[in-house]
Amino acid sequence: MSGLQNLEKGFTIWLTGPSGAGKTTLAVKLARKLREMGYRVEILDGDTIRKTLYPELGFSKEAREMHNRVVIHMAKLLSRNGVIAIVSLISPYRAVREYARKEIGNFIEVYVYAPLDVRIQRDPKGLYAKALRGEIKGLTGYDGVYEEPENPEVRVDSSKMTPEEEVEAVIQKARGMGYLP
Repeated sequence: MSGLQNLEKGFTIWLTGPSGAGKTTLAVKLARKLREMGYRVEILDGDTIRKTLYPELGFSKEAREMHNRVVIHMAKLLSRNGVIAIVSLISPYRAVREYARKEIGNFIEVYVYAPLDVRIQRDPKGLYAKALRGEIKGLTGYDGVYEEPENPEVRVDSSKMTPEEEVEAVIQKARGMGYLP
């Protein structure tokens, strides 16, 4: 017996934002906190899923949408089986995020924001440095499309909030929406 519990109805916490905004940091800390609270949690990290399932997939709009649909399906399966799915995925298109919301049902969209200069300074994958040197084009949130959420349930600014404050904001929203007691 693991001591973990399934919720009667799981839900999905969808973290969206450009590279370097702080999605992965929030996902890891949020998962840790929810596990400490006794819940079953799974992180669906977009980069990890992409590298594992289809490393040769490109970054065209069609490729990104296909990748997002796979993650949506995985989150839906986890959520309907009493698990809290934390999705960490740039997911630049509003239409895809709205599809996720409708398809999954129990859904919290979290916009993880950080100003461009902060993301460039963090640059965890070296992508902004490459974009600034002109080595890559179409970097999401730099010279590529990122459609900001219009009405996310939670918006965190990782340049002003600590990860612990972000975690608390998400948990309070989950309680307010009736997903957590």
